Amino acid sequence: MQSRQHIYQTLADILVEEFEIEADDINMGANLYTDLDLDSIDAIDLVIKLRDITNEKIEPEVFKLVRTVEDVVNEIEKLTLAK
Repeated sequence: MQSRQHIYQTLADILVEEFEIEADDINMGANLYTDLDLDSIDAIDLVIKLRDITNEKIEPEVFKLVRTVEDVVNEIEKLTLAK
């Protein structure tokens, strides 16, 4: 993954395809839990999907702190830049 836009688009695609979230509901400020109705199990599934795509180990402790789509993009960007 490279740019923030690419990370965002990949995340949005996962949310639409895997979690059946309407594309129009997804934006950088959308809260994963209150706006997109993900629960803790969904969050774990999302981490697994992102790990498979990025080939990076994603620490569950870090992901417990994310709340918005932008938070996820920021964390994935940090992981991919750290390479």
